[in-house]
Amino acid sequence: MSTPTSELPILVAGGGIGGLAAALALVRQGFRVVVLEQAPEIGEIGAGIQLGPNAFHAFDALGVGEKARGRAVYTDEMVMHDAIDETLVGRIPTGDAFRKRFGNPYAVIHRVDIHLSLLEGARETGRVEFLTSTRVERVEQDADSVTVYDQHGVAHRGAALIAADGGKSVVRAQYVNDPPRVTGHVVYRSVVEKKDFPKDLQWNAASIWVGPNCHLVHYPLRGGEQYNVVVTFHSRNKEEWGVTEGSKEEVQSYFQEVCPKARQLIDLPKSWKRWATADREPIAQWSFGRATLLGDAAHPTTQYMAQGACMALEDAVTLGEALRVNHNDITKAFDLYQRSRTTRTARIVLSGREMGRIYHAKGMERAIRNSMWQGRSPERFYDALDWLYGWNVGNCLAP
Repeated sequence: MSTPTSELPILVAGGGIGGLAAALALVRQGFRVVVLEQAPEIGEIGAGIQLGPNAFHAFDALGVGEKARGRAVYTDEMVMHDAIDETLVGRIPTGDAFRKRFGNPYAVIHRVDIHLSLLEGARETGRVEFLTSTRVERVEQDADSVTVYDQHGVAHRGAALIAADGGKSVVRAQYVNDPPRVTGHVVYRSVVEKKDFPKDLQWNAASIWVGPNCHLVHYPLRGGEQYNVVVTFHSRNKEEWGVTEGSKEEVQSYFQEVCPKARQLIDLPKSWKRWATADREPIAQWSFGRATLLGDAAHPTTQYMAQGACMALEDAVTLGEALRVNHNDITKAFDLYQRSRTTRTARIVLSGREMGRIYHAKGMERAIRNSMWQGRSPERFYDALDWLYGWNVGNCLAP
C-alpha cells in the first residue's frame, strides 16, 4: 500500500549550504524533510565567504540568525586597491550608516561556520532526516510524488524534490542538460593563521587588490585569529571545471607584476586548494513538475559578486514564502518561486562576469575603472548596491 502524498517528506538533494537552508525553510512550512547527501558525512569544505545584509535577512527568516551572527566577523569596510601601484581605488564603510541603510551588517565567515549554523538549526527541528553516502542518479515523477533513485538503485519517494546538488547538478543534467561555461579563471584559496599573516595587512576589512588579469582578496575569520586569502588569475592553459590541490610555484608565476605589499599574500599559505571556475547561461525554468532547482544547481556563478552562498539562502527563503502564500500547493509554489528568482539570479551571474572584467582591467580600462570609483561617496556606493542588499523576506516574492 503506497504512502499518501500528504504524509510523504520533501526530498532535498544535497546537504550543503543551499540544501540545509531549503530544509529549514520547508520545516517552517510544516513539512518533514529527507536530505540526500552523496558524501559520507554532512559537512563543508572551503575557506571564507562574504555575507551581505541580504544573507542576514535570510538567516533570520530561517531561524538561525543568532547562530550565524555569533560566528561571523563584522568588517569596518570593503576596500579596493590597485595591485600594481597600491593606489586606493574605492572604500565602502560598513558601519552604522551601512547597517541603517540595509537593516543588517556586512560580515565575513568561514564556510564551515555558516554550514554548522544551518546544520544545528536543522537538527534542532527534529524533522530533518539525513541520508549520507547517497548520490542522486535519476528522478521519476507521477502526479502526486517524486521518486529518486540513488547509486545503489534504492528508491526514495517524496512529495517533491529540491535539487540543491551543486553546480554539477545531476537533476539539472536530467531536466536541462546544458553545458557549463568554463571561464579559464583559476582561484586559489587558503586560510592563514594570524601569527603568520603580515601585520601591515591585518585590516578589519573585506579587501581586494585588483590587477591585470588577476586579483587578490583577504579578510579576517574566526574573531581575527585567521585570515582568508584568495587569489585569482587567468590561466595560460585550457582548464577543466573542478577542484585540485594547488601548486605554490604556479600561483607565484602569475603575480610577477603586483606590488610587494600585495604580493606577500601569495607567499603565505602552506597549502592551497585550486578551483578552475565555471558558470552556466541563466535559464528561465527551474521547476519541472514536482522537482525544482536551488542554489548552484539553479544558477552557478563566478565568485566576483561574492554572492553564491547568499543567493542560495535567498532561494530557500523565497521557496518557503512561495509555499506559505500558496498554502503548500507544491506546483503553484514552485512556479511562483522560479518567477521570483530567475531574473535576480541571472543578474548576479551576468554581473559576476562583468565584475571579473572590471577587476582584471588593464591599460586604459584600468585607468577608467580607478577614476570612476576614486573619491566616490559612501552614499553613492550604497545607492549602487541597493538592488543587491535591499532584498528581504518582505519583498522576496514576484509582484
